[in-house]
Amino acid sequence: MNECVILLHGLNRNARSLSEIEQALTKAGFVTVNQDYPSTRYCIEKLSQDTITRALLKCPKGGKVHFVTHSMGGILVRDYLHRYAIKNMGRVVMLGPPNKGSEVVDKLRRYPGFKILNGPAGMQLGTKEKSVPKRLGSVNFETGIIAGAHSINPILSTMLPKPNDGKVSVENTMINGMSDHLILPVTHPFMMNNRVVIEQSIHFLKQGGFKK
Repeated sequence: MNECVILLHGLNRNARSLSEIEQALTKAGFVTVNQDYPSTRYCIEKLSQDTITRALLKCPKGGKVHFVTHSMGGILVRDYLHRYAIKNMGRVVMLGPPNKGSEVVDKLRRYPGFKILNGPAGMQLGTKEKSVPKRLGSVNFETGIIAGAHSINPILSTMLPKPNDGKVSVENTMINGMSDHLILPVTHPFMMNNRVVIEQSIHFLKQGGFKK
């Protein structure tokens, strides 16, 4: 198979957080590029351009290019494809993406420690109309979204509409133009390691829909 999957981790995480799903994708026959990036150092626009540009250079020439993303990684893909086209663009699986932003950011952004911990990109993930997720609008590429409906963070969960995964509500993972949407009883921090999430991600990349 000459198809490449670029993996993009979320805010305050690194490429190691996606190592389990990376191994499963490799076993399924995909070429994988698990691209690390400094998620708390720059704004989303710079992160998306620099990170995805580097990742694309590692994919085989002429093959399809897919993405599997966790959390803010999905917003990086949306931002990049809002500005640029990818030749042989394939499918995108987003795990727990804040596609309409997160109320957690709205409520905590005024605390001095929030920007220190989450950087410029974290400040851009609110639910207001000027936030990056809201500004980007609908998607025009094949997108499958897996939302979590279980939380291990009761404090953050109180800031979100139910159901949620502790960081993003199920409602806010959705986006106009998506191809499929799946809700599973998984948490935001660990959903990428869940066996069913991994199986469904691979199924979407191969079939264009989740297995019902």
